Amino acid sequence: MRPSLLALALTLAVAAPLALAQDSKLPDIGSSAGELLTPARQAEYGGMMLRELRNYNYLLEDPLLDEWLQRMGGRLGADSDQPRQPYNFFLLRDRQINAFATLGGYIGTNAGLILTAEREDEVAAVLSHEIAHVTQQHVLRGVERAQRDQIPILLGMLGAIVLAQAAGGSSSGDASQAALASAMGLMQQRQIDYTRSNESEADRVGIRTLSRAGYDVDAMADFFGRLAKASRSNRGSGRESTPDYLQTHPVTTTRISEARERAEQLARDNSITVTTTTPGGTQTEKTTRTPSYTAPGTLNPLLPGTLQYSVDTQAKGGTGQFDWARDRLRVLSADTPNAAIREYERIRESSPDGLSDAQEYGLALARMQANQPAVAATGLAALLLKHPDSLWVALALGEAESRSGKTTAANQRFTALQRQFHDNRAVALTFAQVLNEQGSRESGQRAQAVLRPLLGNAGNDPFFQKNFARANELAGDLARAGEAYAEAAFLNGRPEQALIQLQNLKKREDLDYYARARVDARIAAITPQVLELRRQGIKDPDVQKR
Repeated sequence: MRPSLLALALTLAVAAPLALAQDSKLPDIGSSAGELLTPARQAEYGGMMLRELRNYNYLLEDPLLDEWLQRMGGRLGADSDQPRQPYNFFLLRDRQINAFATLGGYIGTNAGLILTAEREDEVAAVLSHEIAHVTQQHVLRGVERAQRDQIPILLGMLGAIVLAQAAGGSSSGDASQAALASAMGLMQQRQIDYTRSNESEADRVGIRTLSRAGYDVDAMADFFGRLAKASRSNRGSGRESTPDYLQTHPVTTTRISEARERAEQLARDNSITVTTTTPGGTQTEKTTRTPSYTAPGTLNPLLPGTLQYSVDTQAKGGTGQFDWARDRLRVLSADTPNAAIREYERIRESSPDGLSDAQEYGLALARMQANQPAVAATGLAALLLKHPDSLWVALALGEAESRSGKTTAANQRFTALQRQFHDNRAVALTFAQVLNEQGSRESGQRAQAVLRPLLGNAGNDPFFQKNFARANELAGDLARAGEAYAEAAFLNGRPEQALIQLQNLKKREDLDYYARARVDARIAAITPQVLELRRQGIKDPDVQKR
């Protein structure tokens, strides 16, 4: 056997399972996948991934959008098969249609997916599908499968090469290459099969979650149909005939019809009885449509049943915020504010009814970002008259007023919103950001007061840490500002910068006992991560320039 072929075989045998571990999602009932990583380690890896995404500016983080997404996702997670599993939902700027789930309950959604959806129930259908990937441990099962397959595949590939070489003749090299290609084809086919199994299982389990949470179960089939249409339009004629089993995430007529059938069964007899056939076997199950989601404060176990609120009425349908959220996302995911303005101009030209109120809101946001706050304020004020209860419009109007020089009116508006929504994170963070933009010592002190109630739950919130740092800087508390700036650097995927900032901060003589203890604790926590990155040869380019 030629050494090159043997080396190639070994490389493929090792590399292919690793690729499988990364990309495939095998539903393998009864596996020991949960033993591969503890929940704490999974959460740690998920957090690391999120920080890296921030480092490369892939994430789209906005208080209003985050609150909307987390509320919807939390509702679905509470009605999943693992309601105690922590879920973390986040948005990416990418306008490609995609969503994914990874270790630790971290679930990402591209901006393009939400822009493609026509109602909140469709987004909820996708999130319920991704939640199912988490509850069924598809990522861990893929890793486990790769480990189990590694030795048999290696032996099979080596055996094929030996037989090809034993045939002799000038064609032995070609035969060996053909054997390798055949083995790799088998690997790819198995990967695709297991991916299809995962998708089928996630559809089946996800629609159960969707039903329990009180969303429209028809939304899953509706959105699949829209994805299929978008996929056909994006592919071009060359790939139209590609068989479904060669596509890693197929949106097929079969998949759409199965989702439609499950929804029809729910509407007919309040239950689902489905048979799912995958390369791994056949599974049949029945589930009832019983929403278990309870809005905060709707049930009190100390009250008699006659005094309880109806959960059914509170748990059905969307939040009513989808249109505002989608157009805010449209603006924030655009390449530039002017690009967003042009997009709305095209929408206006193509629509016989002009822009909807939500689209007018988006256009005003785009103009505010394009340094036209006075024009934006005029449009937002008119919208607020039509929608006096819209927090989305009121917050945007406050921002526009402040940036157009009407700081007193803006601060009064935010103060009123704080009284009305006293525990709302989006209100506090937006107000603090506006106060920081005003740039005075007094506004910094006021921003400090606005943000302090959120401090206990903001350990993993870079948006909070950045604004809290700036508020302390304006107010003259440079030591506290340094802590927050270091934490923001860490959460944005720059642990080495965070460590340097903390080490410099520790040299300050004005640190009190409690501040020094906090700094020492963070240095101890971050140092091992920085050392591991250095061991791997990964260095912060900004640090190297100094």
